Amino acid sequence: MKNLCSRALRAIPLGLGLLLGASPGFAEPVRLTPYPQKVSTRYPTNSPLIPPGLFAPATPLPVGQATATVRASDGAVWLGTTQGLLRLDFSAPARDARQFMAGQRYLPDDQVVQLLPDNQAGVWVRTRTGVTHIELKPMTLAKKAEHFEARIRARHDRYGLVADCGLPVAGDIKRFQPLDNDNDGLWTSIYAAAECFRYSVTEEPEALARARKAVEAMLFLEEVAGRRGFPARSYIRKGDVMPGDGEWHWTADGQYYWKGDTSSDEIVGHFFMFGIAYDLLPDPELKRRIAETTKRVMDHILDHDYCLVDLNGKPTTWGWWSPARLLQQPDERALNSLQLLSFLKTAAHITGDPRYTAEYRKVAGDWKYAEWITRVKEFRLELNYSDEELALLPFYGLFVYEQDPALLKAYRQAADAWWDNIRREANPLWSLIYLKGQPDAAVDMDAAVWTLYRTPLDTINWTVRNSPRQDIIWAPGLDRAGKRESLNLLPPDERPIMRWNANPFEIDGGDGGNSEDDGAAFLLPYWLGRYQKLLFGE
Repeated sequence: MKNLCSRALRAIPLGLGLLLGASPGFAEPVRLTPYPQKVSTRYPTNSPLIPPGLFAPATPLPVGQATATVRASDGAVWLGTTQGLLRLDFSAPARDARQFMAGQRYLPDDQVVQLLPDNQAGVWVRTRTGVTHIELKPMTLAKKAEHFEARIRARHDRYGLVADCGLPVAGDIKRFQPLDNDNDGLWTSIYAAAECFRYSVTEEPEALARARKAVEAMLFLEEVAGRRGFPARSYIRKGDVMPGDGEWHWTADGQYYWKGDTSSDEIVGHFFMFGIAYDLLPDPELKRRIAETTKRVMDHILDHDYCLVDLNGKPTTWGWWSPARLLQQPDERALNSLQLLSFLKTAAHITGDPRYTAEYRKVAGDWKYAEWITRVKEFRLELNYSDEELALLPFYGLFVYEQDPALLKAYRQAADAWWDNIRREANPLWSLIYLKGQPDAAVDMDAAVWTLYRTPLDTINWTVRNSPRQDIIWAPGLDRAGKRESLNLLPPDERPIMRWNANPFEIDGGDGGNSEDDGAAFLLPYWLGRYQKLLFGE
């Protein structure tokens, strides 16, 4: 974008305060308020609902590639360009003063021809190929959570697992296909934990029912696999669409096809969920089954030299935590040490089995895992945002269950090392887990809540291309995937759809609208924040 649009974009380098390390002081609870959510509705050009003035002759503007401009009913200026739509409101907080809308999340195409304001702060937009009405609807985060809950029920519930959702026709949610995923257990654990926190906060029967269903689905992953104590990555039923990749096995009765080569990601998800569900759900029988499954999985790892061993008798590709292996691969040393400590501490809490307490003390002290986790910057070879997820979820269990001052000191030191990069992400989930261990830390909870506010309602994986923008501050190098990344943090509703394991500074992406995210990544920090009493109101 050039001329007027370029100058408007450059005027506000969004997220620069985070980039420069601005410190807000100790984290304080945030009072939630309704926040305007962008709702984009497409109309055929002959629709009687389109205001007649939208097809009046447009007045040419004497600026480069700006094509149209209007002032909305709330005083904000909307600027149409050849590359999308810009909303300017300099009375708003800096993070929201400039909002950019482009791609099919918002527009039929990015060539804006004409704009017409409505009387509720939104605009009608005519582009080269169609018409859309963009509304700004005030919505509480509680209502937004209900929106994502409904989406999961409608298109992402596959036998209780939170499933991927394929859209064979781009953007058409009426024709969808729930799909298996390598990390069905991990993604379901995110949702199960969210529902457990929701039940603890609200005591709603619906929250309890959904938590139970998700927990049951995860427990079945350990039942369906070829050996107890070894959870499957995923499974399908006889007659389902056959998967195209991975290591799969039929059950003896031929009714289920389950996916092996289970990774550390899955075990992280299981133990994260085990502890939360065991502590917060009221069902004694379900607690007993959680404890039994926890014991079988933990015993499998301990009895197989701290590895997950597949049906072929060999450790899975990523399922290993033994000191011998970690000495050979120092780049995984801090992360996997942290995971094993959390697994053992959680298992000891749930089962009361002294074996796990003894193993925990040996691993933490004799094997120096508690020291190794503090040296992540020394051991790490590259910045992997998936590793942040595989570290912060285990940190939660350690911070909830550990009471020993010396170990807590090591865990807090380790969390500080991870936080050095995370602090610039405005990540609400990692902020809340970090505050669990460091309650007096300087965490900008307003920025974390802003991420929840700006999470888009539309989670279809539309293609997003921000790289032509003039307000991008580019990182000097490429990320681990060889892609360019920004230094400034764009709002979530301007970025590609992503979960918390993705790089938030990757500004281009999407799959053309052929899949939809479930939204559980929003639900977990929202309900955890309510549970931790760091988010008040709805």
